[in-house]
Amino acid sequence: MIFELWKSIKRKEFALVYLLYGKESFLINETKQLLIKQVLHDDEVEFNLSSYDLAETPIELALEDAETFPFMGERKLIFLHNPQFLTAEKTKDKVEHNISRLEAYIQEPSPYAIVVFVAPYEKLDERKKVTKALKKSAVTFEANKLSEAELKNWIRSRAEYNGVTIAPEAVELMLTLVGTNLFMLTSEVDKLALYIGKGLTIDGQTVDHLVSRSLEQNIFTLVDKIVSRNIGDALRIYYDLLKLNEEPIKILAVITNQFRLIYQVKELAKRGYGQKQIATHIKIHPFRVKLAAGQAQKFTEEELTRIMKQLADADYQMKTGKMNKELLIELFLLKLK
Repeated sequence: MIFELWKSIKRKEFALVYLLYGKESFLINETKQLLIKQVLHDDEVEFNLSSYDLAETPIELALEDAETFPFMGERKLIFLHNPQFLTAEKTKDKVEHNISRLEAYIQEPSPYAIVVFVAPYEKLDERKKVTKALKKSAVTFEANKLSEAELKNWIRSRAEYNGVTIAPEAVELMLTLVGTNLFMLTSEVDKLALYIGKGLTIDGQTVDHLVSRSLEQNIFTLVDKIVSRNIGDALRIYYDLLKLNEEPIKILAVITNQFRLIYQVKELAKRGYGQKQIATHIKIHPFRVKLAAGQAQKFTEEELTRIMKQLADADYQMKTGKMNKELLIELFLLKLK
């Protein structure tokens, strides 16, 4: 888990080679910043921090840098970005890499350099000799999307980092309102911690009042009101979105996407798919599937089919200018009573 890696870096228990890979760029960037802060003093950064793009630079040049004594300080910190030779992707590389040279370095890394491979790829090619050697010798972190449990742990840990605690219901509400974007979750927890002050607890009411809602999350709440057949509240949310100058056509598109997701989840669940399988099949985070599954239980297939048709009709009329855009969504909501 990322927290264990960060703890070791903060204790200054450095490895000579790191491999950071995966699509969760926020975790990779946070790890990079932590390494810079812990490995180098401020006056060493200019001389002992290097970054190479391996799509542009041969690996042997970067390794020569690693094997050169630092100008000042104890060690160098070298980031090697985009090592496509670790993947199965076939690309027309601008440069040739001496992979044998890299394999030799991995076996005997420079004692006065910390080399960090930054690979923004979901998967590496485990069949390649160089990949096997790197994963065996380097401290490796796979930075892919966090599970629901890991996201909740992240929120709690971030609160603790800020000197506060967060109530369980507040953690749940935070995920529902903000979604699964780590950058947004971190920003909101930091903001709430600053608001309540050190030593206190973030509760659900504080989250509800202060957390910023994206258009998608406002639409999720709107759909939730529709599910509960609370059309009055749904209309109020819709009018608030209009006051915020959100375009009706954009609002309609997000409503349609949410109902399409509910329909897909219901259909796939009927075929025997579990929530994790559904998430993989339609390529979204399992937490969104969990929320949609809860909403899907409130609708019959016939109701969802009718709603999807109404949304398609509204989209057609909106794009052809046959009716006032604001009124179209209002009429759609009123029909659901």
